Amino acid sequence: MILSLVEHAGGRPEETSLEALTLARELATATDAALEAVAFGAESAALGEKIGDYGVETLHHVGDERLDTYAPEAWAESIAQLLDATDPEAVVAPGTDRGQEVLAHVGARRDLPMAANCLDVEAGDVYELSRQRWGGSLVEHACLDSDTKLVTVAEHEFSPETAAEPTDTSVQPFEPSLDESAFRVTVDRVEESDETGVSLGEARVVVGGGRGVGDPEDYDKLETLADSLSGTVGASRAAVNEGWRPHDDQIGQTGTKISPDLYVACGISGAVQHMVGCKGADNILAINTDPEAAIMQKADYAVVGDLHEVVPELNDALADER
Repeated sequence: MILSLVEHAGGRPEETSLEALTLARELATATDAALEAVAFGAESAALGEKIGDYGVETLHHVGDERLDTYAPEAWAESIAQLLDATDPEAVVAPGTDRGQEVLAHVGARRDLPMAANCLDVEAGDVYELSRQRWGGSLVEHACLDSDTKLVTVAEHEFSPETAAEPTDTSVQPFEPSLDESAFRVTVDRVEESDETGVSLGEARVVVGGGRGVGDPEDYDKLETLADSLSGTVGASRAAVNEGWRPHDDQIGQTGTKISPDLYVACGISGAVQHMVGCKGADNILAINTDPEAAIMQKADYAVVGDLHEVVPELNDALADER
């Protein structure tokens, strides 16, 4: 059996969890094993109606009301006890902060090795895999050998794909035995972002601005371009550090990882940390006065020019098309 952790918001699976389910299903198919899932919180029972499209046969619903909020040690102990009860060949989790943290705790509790940020996994007695290292600047080829393999899936490197034949998912409650020490660390509140419209991580078009934008007022040009393309605006770490944009807008290793159809990078040099955040884009258009800037070498399309001249021209051209 292959077990996959599903994160959700109000009973709706996160896209990164659907990416993980896609890889988990490939492993289940390759090993002729069942695909099962585990999810936490009272609302997770509703996931059974949604993840059947991805081939999940059984959803283990951990409905303890104390787990409605995130508690890494409690989640990990619950999964560790589920491993004892079901003996899966592998546990697959999304490569999110929570997925990485929980599976690391599981590995520590059961003395199991974990391979993080995987890009490809080939099943066998020993799993052969490739995974991101050093923030995505290096790809490592490795082997994972254990009775139960722990794997996280690099964000936005897999396209979520439904199964050829959907299943009728059985929802089974699972009640772990948890003492209060498992709840030493919990999320006590969630502060809503001021962000409106399409979120940065889900936008199909992103217009990013870096230090080359010059000042916060000039982001108006980028906002206009993003609106014309039904997209949203992001920023480099340099622009966020200047106080021109909120941290919610930051693209990069310490910000949001994006995977749009089109990323328009304006006045961004292309530091390694930034490229980690945008390398999932299908197409990158870079606008920069420096033809030798790192991002110009990695972009699919490049315009050597001043963004303060190029972006208004693009806005005018798009306005004429309407």
